Amino acid sequence: MSPLPKHILVIRLSAMGDVAMTIPVLRALTQQYPEVKLTVLTRAHFAPFFGDLTNVSVFEAEVKGKHKGIIGLWKLSRAIKKLNIDAVADLHNVLRSNVLKTFLSKPCIQIDKGRAEKKALTSGQQFKQLKTTHQRYADVFAKLGFKLDLSQPSFRNKLPIPERMEYIIEATERKTKKWVGVAPFAAHESKMYPLDKMKEVIKNLSKNHKVFLFGGGEKEVSILDTIAENNKNVVNLAGKLSLDNELRVISNLDLMLSMDSGNGHLAAMFGVKVVTIWGVTHPYAGFAPFNQPTDYALTANREEFPLIPTSIYGNKYPEDYKDCAGSIPVEHIIDKVQSVL
Repeated sequence: MSPLPKHILVIRLSAMGDVAMTIPVLRALTQQYPEVKLTVLTRAHFAPFFGDLTNVSVFEAEVKGKHKGIIGLWKLSRAIKKLNIDAVADLHNVLRSNVLKTFLSKPCIQIDKGRAEKKALTSGQQFKQLKTTHQRYADVFAKLGFKLDLSQPSFRNKLPIPERMEYIIEATERKTKKWVGVAPFAAHESKMYPLDKMKEVIKNLSKNHKVFLFGGGEKEVSILDTIAENNKNVVNLAGKLSLDNELRVISNLDLMLSMDSGNGHLAAMFGVKVVTIWGVTHPYAGFAPFNQPTDYALTANREEFPLIPTSIYGNKYPEDYKDCAGSIPVEHIIDKVQSVL
């Protein structure tokens, strides 16, 4: 039997939520196998995710710069070879990572994305819970010789919020109010709760709690600014903080309300309670935030929209399904948040 690798290159380049989902698995690995060294190949933007993990370093992949294309990947492989890795855990399994692995010529295990069963799920051939993405990540390390137990996780501690951020987050009421994060946007409109209804949710929650809004992009920032201006106890953080500082606020939340999107996974990294809203996608595909009870996922009415999930990523759906998340009553969302809090 060949010896277990002592230094593993972990590849997961994007997207934000997928990278965030590696954190509980890597934490379990570093705690259960403290002798193993990990180098995570990802984008520099995501480096703050890995800040407190022991024996874990981040190697920046500039996939739109010097590491672009075949020649760029060859240069990247030359740099990685200097790290003296023993094996590769490919948690991405795309063309770019496959080319890179060929150049590295090291033992490699790549993620099984379960494409056949996911196709069966979205085509209506079956409707059942599939293996979670977290477990698929863990299976990669098991094949490298490191079986992981994800059943009793620990989480990163709350991060301190610098005094210079106080004026942005208006945190003086921390002692008297619960902090609720709301991330109303997603990559596809079909994964979002209708904005008019979300405004009702935010207005109601802000009566008793401090609400922080998260998002990105100029249009989203503008919309969230308007919501914050029209509601007391609501602060829009979109476009105002770096990712590192957003994580500081997220780590101190009492609850995050998000779509099937990255912010839910960021909160789950810290063990924050996460209530998710699902449109044309469904948690059965395995992308629910880590370690959250199944009833924290609020799904669209499948009696009214029987084709759900219409796709894994929310990019394919019948036109009349675009607002299907709106079949979840506003009161139901508010009641769930209140009961979880």
